[in-house]
Parts: sequence; C-alpha cells; structure tokens
Amino acid sequence: MAETQYLALLRGINVGGNNIIKMADLKACFESMGLSDVVTYIQSGNVIFKSAEKDKAKLTKKIEAGLTERFNYEARLVVVSHKQLKQAVEGAPRGFGTAPDKFRYDVIFLKEPLTSKEAMKSVRVKEGVDAAHAGRDALYFSRLIAKASSSYLTKIIGLPVYQYMTIRNWNTTTKLLALMDENKK
Repeated sequence: MAETQYLALLRGINVGGNNIIKMADLKACFESMGLSDVVTYIQSGNVIFKSAEKDKAKLTKKIEAGLTERFNYEARLVVVSHKQLKQAVEGAPRGFGTAPDKFRYDVIFLKEPLTSKEAMKSVRVKEGVDAAHAGRDALYFSRLIAKASSSYLTKIIGLPVYQYMTIRNWNTTTKLLALMDENKK
C-alpha cells in the first residue's frame, strides 16, 4: 500500500522548560509506532513522516497515545498531509509573509473537527495591529512588530478553542513545506 507523507505538529513541547523531548527520542518514538522516513525539524515539535494509514483522525489518536505513553505527558498534535500544507502555503492571503521587517506572520493549524469558519468566531484582532484571515484548513495571523505587545494573538491561548490549534510562524511553515517537497522525491 502506498504511503502518504504527513507532518505532525506537536503542541506544548520544549516550551518554557515544559515537556522537554530530544528530537532523537521523538524520531525513535515515531519509528517505533511503525511510521517511516521520519524527520524532525527544530525543537518545537515538527515531525515529517510517512504512513500507509489514510484516516488522519485514527493516525492522530495513534500518535498521541504513543507520545503520551513514551514521554508521560498529555500529547496533543495536529496532523497535516503534504497536500494540505501545500494548500496552506499557496492559499495564504495576498502579500502574506512579504514584509517580515514590519510584520510577524503566523499560521494557525486546526485540528479536526474544528473548521476555519468556526475558529474565526473566536479570533479577535486589534485594529491597526492584527489581521486574521481564514484559509481552508488554517488561519493566517499577522501583527505589526512595532505594536506586537498589544496584539490579541496571545489571548487566543486562553480560549477553549485553542486546544484544537497549534501555531507556527511563516518561516517555519514554508521551511516544512520545502522539507516535505524534498522528502517526497
């Protein structure tokens, strides 16, 4: 059976001294679950891998259970296919990511069953500081660097809906797509 390339975006590891996981251990854990071509990227919990499993919800549960058991924390993650990540990058709002000296750009990946339409109902923006846009499977958030301390993005962390989200900056998002494109060959 042909394998599909996926990206697991782990939440809450190696942040603020909590849930410290070495990338070599993370890679080994994914391999022990029968996942192949495992590659990690930076310490924030980005894992590219292949699996014959086509059901993303089933795959997500399997990985969360494996991580919870191995690393003794309540693992939560968002699984994104290569196709979905490509759509997220290509579907970014016009001009998104083009002024990194002026704005910080983030992509908020959503865990099913949360939809971008539903997620946008919880997202607030501060006029003149933030901008938020709904994509197909993600939200796009930009904030003015000069006024970043008054951005509403940090408030999203306290919302119940945040349990179904994980955030990556634009540079990380585009680098992950480049890595997946390389690994697809």
